[in-house]
Amino acid sequence: MSVKPNDSWYNKGLERIILPLLETWRTVRDRAAELDRQLVAAARESAPCQLLVSIPGVGSVVAASFASAIEAPENFRTSRSVGAWLGLTTRRYQSGEVDFDGHISRRGDNHLRGLLYQAAVVILTRTLADSTLRTWGLKLRKKVGFKRAAVAVARKLAVIMHTMLKTGEPFDRSAGATA
Repeated sequence: MSVKPNDSWYNKGLERIILPLLETWRTVRDRAAELDRQLVAAARESAPCQLLVSIPGVGSVVAASFASAIEAPENFRTSRSVGAWLGLTTRRYQSGEVDFDGHISRRGDNHLRGLLYQAAVVILTRTLADSTLRTWGLKLRKKVGFKRAAVAVARKLAVIMHTMLKTGEPFDRSAGATA
């Protein structure tokens, strides 16, 4: 005897399995949407997050994650050290005559590093607002390729975001441009 999909006992058995799964999926999706709304509302009320959201390509999730990971910008002596703290600097291997600059060190907060990389990809691909950061990243992309350029933009983005938190000044699209 072969089972046909239109048999009533077969359909009722599937209903008992799939309907609870669908209901659970809807509940999880609704809860995730509610948590997302709460995060956006909290980012709107937070002065550091509002400051960081002024960067094209940086949203409330990246801003809130960066601000909470850094906590106090004074903990870092220089803004350049934030990139190393997140693991966005090249790992170096030296032994005898060998001197090799490898991939990024991947130290620090994995999630925040991924968010900064995603923001860098958005800056390089989807953002229409032109800035010196984007222009620099696009030039670098031609030299070293997309992925390496995105990592470099993510590192520079971390430096810029830390400087913004330290000084309290909004993002300047022409910063770093030669007059």
